[in-house]
Amino acid sequence: MNAPASDAHEQAEWAAEAPIEGRAFGTPGRPRSAGVGGEASEKSALSPLTTDAVRELLSDRKIFPELPADLGEDAELALDSLGLVWLLHVVEERYGLVVEPTNEDIAELTSLRRLTEYLRAAQMDGVEGNGSDER
Repeated sequence: MNAPASDAHEQAEWAAEAPIEGRAFGTPGRPRSAGVGGEASEKSALSPLTTDAVRELLSDRKIFPELPADLGEDAELALDSLGLVWLLHVVEERYGLVVEPTNEDIAELTSLRRLTEYLRAAQMDGVEGNGSDER
């Protein structure tokens, strides 16, 4: 049986090395709510993702040391794979929204505005539960 520290170390290595699209979450590029109709969906519906909310998610200097605190909506944004994995983890924790972007989606996340629009669209798709992929 592995010690928890070993498990955490292995997960960190996996997160840093595995391509995002190939991970075993769900269908790549499709948002899904954790617990359909449950607490996560309620959190998502009650707390819309705004530009300020996404800016606050990016304010962790340990994960995003290069980003300015006053990041403009259209300023160039380049997230590394570990930063993106962390951001998506925090979105899931705080908003109950699991987002699995495709490589094409990731290539389009070039500014705070685009990132916010992507997450908001995923959130609305998850709340509506209609399964459409209109982003």
